[in-house]
Amino acid sequence: MVQAALGGLRQELFHDAFAYRPLSRMDVDRGPTRFLPRRIRVYTGLLPHAFVAFWAVVVFGMGYDGIYYHFGPLAFVAAFMPAAIVLLTLVRPVLAFWASLGVTPFVGLITGYQDGWPWPDATLLMHLVVLGVVAVRTRPRAAAWMWIATAVFSVFMEAFLGVGRGSDTAPLLFASALVLLTVTVFQVRRQADREVTAQQTVTEQERSKRTLLEERTTIARELHDVVAHHMSVVAIQAEAAPYRVENPPPELEQAFLTIRENAVAALTELRRILGVVRAEDYEAPDAPQPTLGDLEALVANVREAGLDIEKTVTGAVRELPQGVELSAYRIVQEALSNVLRHAPGAAAKVEVSYVLGGLGLRIANGPARGLVKPSPGAGHGITGMRERVTMLGGEMTAEATEDGGYEVTAFVPVSREEAEK
Repeated sequence: MVQAALGGLRQELFHDAFAYRPLSRMDVDRGPTRFLPRRIRVYTGLLPHAFVAFWAVVVFGMGYDGIYYHFGPLAFVAAFMPAAIVLLTLVRPVLAFWASLGVTPFVGLITGYQDGWPWPDATLLMHLVVLGVVAVRTRPRAAAWMWIATAVFSVFMEAFLGVGRGSDTAPLLFASALVLLTVTVFQVRRQADREVTAQQTVTEQERSKRTLLEERTTIARELHDVVAHHMSVVAIQAEAAPYRVENPPPELEQAFLTIRENAVAALTELRRILGVVRAEDYEAPDAPQPTLGDLEALVANVREAGLDIEKTVTGAVRELPQGVELSAYRIVQEALSNVLRHAPGAAAKVEVSYVLGGLGLRIANGPARGLVKPSPGAGHGITGMRERVTMLGGEMTAEATEDGGYEVTAFVPVSREEAEK
């Protein structure tokens, strides 16, 4: 149990400390924000970023006292660094937590803070904000480890460097526990709401499929009762018509034979179509979808086509949601196809990064070495890749490099809850 706990600590706060995890936009298509005009909704998605920036300004304002009384460049640093660390939570949340602990005694020594060592007012607020933001963006277990690390750090600093100073350790630990508890309750409730919404979506989809199946069955029954009946009558009448005419000419017999053959063929085809429409499982069975595990075969296939390609995987390889793995595979596939089409003979690199909270992709190639044939493409491949990433709440860039090559980078966020399903 102890080994598992230490492994969780290493994974949560050390292994992913430098992971790049940009804060995603808020979903504005659900909740009250969906009623706002489209122009306003575009900016409403940045509310989480604005919230963090607001607290960064507040932290800087609290540290301004150090500038006012000391007027030195280090005093300005003492006010600026805590605010910068709050902003760091937007891209590297776990690193921001460690930076918060590291900066705190430095700021205290610069400002000569004595009353609440080792937590000056600005760094105390900074640490609470960082804890809250990081807890929102990670799992409750990570929040618990951060609180324990904060407690150990505070006790250590107070015992060895806080002789003769006042202490804010107890108020900080109480306030941080309250913040983390509030965030954890919020996270649990939000996850429960997500699960309920997902279940409702599945139920609605099943209801829609059932309704569609009933409608298809009704249409099939009507077609069979009406059209099939009349086609059968046409076939029978065409077969019997030559016998009702005395000495019919050969042309007339051939005409009736053709009518009958076409009627029988149409009836056979109609019954086949109705069989498909009436089938309970009217959807074709899903073919196995490619995943990131199939990238090696894709790379080998591209190598056989003459492309010099290097594939690198970093981070802890783990199974991701099917939609993420499929989209990642398609992005790499399309990017390599573009290299073959637009940069024949170029060297290419494929980098797959399993990082905290998501998956990073980078597909880069150098300049073309062979003759580039004009391509009639209209950029739909890049558009398709961007749509896949956007649909998953990620970010993507595709641009030319300085050496004449091209680079596609993408980051697809994956919550811990989704990754563990």
